[in-house]
Amino acid sequence: MAMSQPAVDGNYLVHNIKKKKSPQFEDYLNQRDYVGAITLLEFEHNTSEKGLDADLWLAYCAFHLGDYKRALKKYKAMIMKPECPSDVWIYLACTFFYLGLYKEAEEAALKAPQSQLQNRLLFHLAHKFKDDNMLMGFHCKMMNAIEDQMSLASLHYMRCHFQEAIHICKQILLENKDYLAIYLYLALCYYKMEYYEISQQLVANYLQRFPHSLIACNLDACILFRLYGGKAAAAKLRHFLDMSSNYESDTTWLIRHNLALFGGWETDMQVLPSLVDIIPEARLNLAICYLLQGEHPPLYYNLSVIWLLEYILKGVVNLVLGQKIKSRKHDQLFSCCGPDTTAGRQCLASSFFLQGQFMASLIYLSSIKIYFFNDDTFNFNYAQAKAAVGDYREAETAFLQIRSDDLKCDWVYLSWLARCYIMNSKANLAWDLYLRMETSANSYLLLQLIANDCYKMGQFFFAALAFDILERGNPIPLYWEGKRGACVGVFQLIIARQESSQMLKKVLCLLRGREHQHPEVAYIIKIMLKWANDNRMAL
Repeated sequence: MAMSQPAVDGNYLVHNIKKKKSPQFEDYLNQRDYVGAITLLEFEHNTSEKGLDADLWLAYCAFHLGDYKRALKKYKAMIMKPECPSDVWIYLACTFFYLGLYKEAEEAALKAPQSQLQNRLLFHLAHKFKDDNMLMGFHCKMMNAIEDQMSLASLHYMRCHFQEAIHICKQILLENKDYLAIYLYLALCYYKMEYYEISQQLVANYLQRFPHSLIACNLDACILFRLYGGKAAAAKLRHFLDMSSNYESDTTWLIRHNLALFGGWETDMQVLPSLVDIIPEARLNLAICYLLQGEHPPLYYNLSVIWLLEYILKGVVNLVLGQKIKSRKHDQLFSCCGPDTTAGRQCLASSFFLQGQFMASLIYLSSIKIYFFNDDTFNFNYAQAKAAVGDYREAETAFLQIRSDDLKCDWVYLSWLARCYIMNSKANLAWDLYLRMETSANSYLLLQLIANDCYKMGQFFFAALAFDILERGNPIPLYWEGKRGACVGVFQLIIARQESSQMLKKVLCLLRGREHQHPEVAYIIKIMLKWANDNRMAL
């Protein structure tokens, strides 16, 4: 899910203009009701002469409302006036920055007087330009002021150093417990670390004070999506889109992006391509969309990534490519993920799984099983790993939890489930799987599996059935010898009273008619009939 929170310094405006405005306007600002503030400013413009102060406040309110295009238009008009304060250049630069016009933002910022706001903006521009030398230069000019420390926290957040961002935020909160927005930033960090319950509690506390915060409601909806699915999340966001539809902002883009995900993948291909250059996560989700449609997205083959989920997606895309071109060198990305998150443990489990180290894979799969009890893909991988290490009972349970019809028709699912049935002394269920299959290459392979595994496990009757069909279709010595041995095995179990004597009739039916091809059949049948006669068994 995508998150964003704008911030800009308004100290100049507050210091120079605040005393000139009515208490009613100050009330709008204190309540962060920028729509009301703009309405009042426009009303005063219609009833009195419009001045530079009114333009500054209109641009300030438009910026904080997220209407950056309107703010940009105002600031551009102001810098053309000779009486315009030089600080307007830095406000113009901030507006360029939030519109994604980073070169223009840098040019405007360098025309502004030196200030901490200018340093913070250039610091973030250095991050956007991926210029670490430039970034460290501005980092050295940072102070202990709250604004500077929050800029550092935001950079840590963007570089996925969430613990460092949390530490800075908590240090600030020690002396400023009433800075409620910082609780929201903490919630964002915990969300990214997959501590959804902690994040949800922080967001709930913030929403009690600011119930109409779009950013908080968006984060709350993202948490609902992770915990309960898309329906509840979509319902929470939909009415906020209507509230903000009168202007384009990062908030409305975020909501449209997330609604596309909450509503299912059907609409993603219509919404996500237009947001790739606006919402960073749109590229990731578009790649997922391609994968779900069975296509190979070119977006992540050689892309440099930072966020764990981006790393995972790049690993998946490269793995798909590796399987397509039959190369193992594309399987290595998963092993680089750490075990600190659920997603990281999934990656490590996948890495060991792909290397055939199923016991090691199960260590990580078992540690997160509680979170994926009803997840078909997880159960599919977990069941395969369990079966591979010989824990067929738990593997059978995991296979039977899968509900996806596509997975149930997959050859890997059918073959492993049949083997689990046989190893758990349920060969009749494995035979039912074969009977339900249409004639194909896979049905032939399943028949071979049943024949050999049942023979190995001493479930000779179903081995005899399978070898009989195989021998009739392809009368080679291997199948005949398997069938003969299985029939004799059933006879031995009957003698040992481990199998019903009624099975002897079925075994004789399998053997009769083969006397002309295999001379020993007559002798085997004679021995069986003699035993039946001696034990007064009517055939």
